[in-house]
Amino acid sequence: HVQLVESGEGSAQGGGSLTMSCVDSGAIDGRTCLGWFRQAPGKEREGVASLHTAVGTPYYADPVKGRFTISHDRAKNTLYLDMDLLKPEDTAMYYCAADLRWSSAQCIPLMLAGGVEFADWGQGTQVTVS
Repeated sequence: HVQLVESGEGSAQGGGSLTMSCVDSGAIDGRTCLGWFRQAPGKEREGVASLHTAVGTPYYADPVKGRFTISHDRAKNTLYLDMDLLKPEDTAMYYCAADLRWSSAQCIPLMLAGGVEFADWGQGTQVTVS
């Protein structure tokens, strides 16, 4: 299992930027599905972005395409989410997550489904955009 510790909680104005980090201790290069998720009060958790360490090609949910960038630094064991051109609707608790069981092909649909089957989760960080 992967232990995940997030940082980057903060606030920004519309059009601003924030960066979130997630240290993923125990991730295995080439065998780990990594993702970012968010949940607003009273709403279901939704997938934001994902990548698999086997290929490193990112995938984004439609609401964040062109604005967010997911990346993974293997040397630092850190997953990042760079958030640009922020909108009020981006306000939510953000979670990083990982799973060692899924292939690169499975990573994308599992993220889009809200990450229910992801095994390991970060503690969550609040992002507020006004």
